[in-house]
Amino acid sequence: MTEFIHEPVLLHECIEMLNIKPDGVYIDGTLGGAGHSSRILQKLGKSGVLIGLDQDIDAIKVASVRLEKVKNDCKSEAEYAVVKTNFENMSEAAETVLKERNREVKADGILLDIGVSSHQFDEPERGFSYRFDAPLDMRMNQDAQLDAKQVVNEYSEKELIRVIRDYGEEKWAVAIARTICKRRQIEPILTTFQLCDAIKAAIPARARQDGGHPAKRTFQAIRIEVNSELDVLERGIDAALDLLSENGRLCIITFHSLEDRIVKNKLKEAANPCTCPSSFPVCVCGKKSKGKILTNKPIAASEKEQSENNRSHSAKLRVFERKLG
Repeated sequence: MTEFIHEPVLLHECIEMLNIKPDGVYIDGTLGGAGHSSRILQKLGKSGVLIGLDQDIDAIKVASVRLEKVKNDCKSEAEYAVVKTNFENMSEAAETVLKERNREVKADGILLDIGVSSHQFDEPERGFSYRFDAPLDMRMNQDAQLDAKQVVNEYSEKELIRVIRDYGEEKWAVAIARTICKRRQIEPILTTFQLCDAIKAAIPARARQDGGHPAKRTFQAIRIEVNSELDVLERGIDAALDLLSENGRLCIITFHSLEDRIVKNKLKEAANPCTCPSSFPVCVCGKKSKGKILTNKPIAASEKEQSENNRSHSAKLRVFERKLG
């Protein structure tokens, strides 16, 4: 395993928007290299609790060591727990951790940094990147059954078109799926470079000259399918909103339009769930607001951060504050 280098995106903005209370409970649902969590832990006092979640065992190992070092270096009396699970399961994880500490199962702040981590991209054998020749994998959870090899070699042409078109927003989805199916009849497509070759062969040379690497959108699409990323995001937002205490805040960082659209719509629905026609003088549907959106427009990284961290270019931060009334 290569060194787990993690530059947390929008770190200062997240810490500010979380409005951290020293005695509060905070959940980092996408622990990664503990970049955000390290700063949260530094701000917690004796009664504070940090819960870090990740489904990647590499992240769990590295983050656990880093958080212990942070705790020792700043002589923090705060408690932290690291749990191997997907953030959609945060309710169960929080209940286990907090009941052991005789705390109410509520969170004062929750952070989600959505998508694949820099480490996962940079670890060749994980098969996330088209930059390295490696076995097709793309599993964020190494224990999961479905991997990219199965998607590429076992999905029907129709299913591949759906995945590549819907999750990659790739206009050449039909041609790419058709080429993949033809090639796998000759021999299985087992590596990232084999998949890249099929994608390049499907896209006309003129179209490959613009828009970055021709495999970028298809790799994104397959990765999202393997990890059920968009479904997990929807369920995770629901779980987070229900866990928040009064005035608790949910911060979500996204990196592409599919994620951001889901976050925007879910938070909008949580703030204003009423389904009554506008002509009705009063609400009769009975659906109550869960709080308010604090970011009318998503927060983007500063020019300085974008110049120092390439991953931050497409990052968008949206924030929601819970109101229980």
